[in-house]
Amino acid sequence: MIKKATNTAVSAASYDVIRKPVITEKSMKGSEQNQVTFEVSLDATKPQIKKAVESVFGVQVKSVNTIRQAGKTKMFRGTKGVRNETKKAIVTLAEGQSIDVTAGV
Repeated sequence: MIKKATNTAVSAASYDVIRKPVITEKSMKGSEQNQVTFEVSLDATKPQIKKAVESVFGVQVKSVNTIRQAGKTKMFRGTKGVRNETKKAIVTLAEGQSIDVTAGV
C-alpha cells in the first residue's frame, strides 16, 4: 500500500532544500527584475528548488538559475583552512508575484 505525502512532509523536504535567503547588494538589484536569491543544498536540482519555493512561499516560479561556488583555501592564524562549498539559486518569479525576504530581520 502506497501512502501519499502529506503537506507537512512536503514542506519539511522544502525546508531541507532552501537553506536561507542571500541578502547582498547584488541580490537586492535582482529584486528589480523580480528575482530572489537563496542558498540551497548542494544536491538540490532546479525542479526541486522550484517546487520548494512554490510550496513554502505560495508563489509561481518562472525560472531557476543555479550557481555552484567551490570552497576557497584561506589562511587563519598561520594555518590553512577551507571554506565550505555553497550553491545559490536565483529564482525568477512570475509577473505580479513577490517574496519579502527581509521580513523578520
